[in-house]
Amino acid sequence: MKKTIPISHWASDDQPREKMMHKGRQVLSDAELLAIILGTGTRGESALGIGRRILKDYDHNLFELGKASVSDLVTKYKGIGPSKAINILAALELGRRRQASEPKEREVIRSSKDAYHVFYPQMADLPHEEFCVLLTNRAARVITVSTIGRGSIQGVVVDIRLIVKMALENHASGIILCHNHPSGNPHPSEEDKKLTKSVKEAAALFNIALHDHIIIAEKRYFSFADENLM
Repeated sequence: MKKTIPISHWASDDQPREKMMHKGRQVLSDAELLAIILGTGTRGESALGIGRRILKDYDHNLFELGKASVSDLVTKYKGIGPSKAINILAALELGRRRQASEPKEREVIRSSKDAYHVFYPQMADLPHEEFCVLLTNRAARVITVSTIGRGSIQGVVVDIRLIVKMALENHASGIILCHNHPSGNPHPSEEDKKLTKSVKEAAALFNIALHDHIIIAEKRYFSFADENLM
């Protein structure tokens, strides 16, 4: 029997998982993606080899492969049990549903009021301080909103490095900060002003703009941008 070298012994650039991690999922072939789903092969054939063979049998057509049943895959391919067959068909079903879904329209932040309406539902009526970050793309559309700090009624500790790291990982071009004041007073403290300045300077090093810092207090809010404090 011809000896098969395990994928784990291949050069890292040739290993599907490593390749995906370092070069992105778009560069992987259908067979390499199948190999990741399979996880392992057999003593005589790697997961990538099994993936290639499956695709060949289905004329390299994922639509046709999606019609297969669990028993079809288990019966036809050595090394594929019910668990791996289910993994393959589940991944293909997710792909089908993704194509059938309409892309979510991202909100556009044109003003402090737009940002306030995004933050308010999760910040209203909190008995303690929380700190959130909203990231935007170049078109000012929301990429994500994340809570990065929870504190007490008196304050919350914020890691500026974490804010910048999040922005870089999400390929954001803009940041909007937000925290609440359970006291009901929306005006910023000196610490709030210092933090805003520090985040702005840190983000600017990576050509990321800090657009605003919103403070929510009950149904009122304070905008650093509106008050020319940016």
